[in-house]
Amino acid sequence: MRLRTDDDIYRARLVYLGPPGYTLPVQLPYAQYGLFLILVPIYMGIHYLITFEFDPIPAWEIALAMVTTSVIWRYVDPDRPARQVIRTALTDWRGSGRAALTREERLPRLVARRVIIRERL
Repeated sequence: MRLRTDDDIYRARLVYLGPPGYTLPVQLPYAQYGLFLILVPIYMGIHYLITFEFDPIPAWEIALAMVTTSVIWRYVDPDRPARQVIRTALTDWRGSGRAALTREERLPRLVARRVIIRERL
């Protein structure tokens, strides 16, 4: 039996449903699996840099990757892909970090100055 939906957007998400006849309990897009597989080694590397120990069972890294993937996918929709969500998060993070490290900046005043333009003869 082939599972087909009448929703074109849902069908375009490229969801892996499992082997024929045995669907998975959770339906995730391929991109979500890919992001998870990218985040686990990154978190393992960060863990290694902090502790200098290799853990053969990366339980905390898998948990962090699952949480990060679900947080990112909370903001993903057909109009805003995951790549754009990640780029926006990184841009906001870098922008706020730079402003916090520099001296306090004054906000621009919302008062217009009077400008007089004279025609020279």
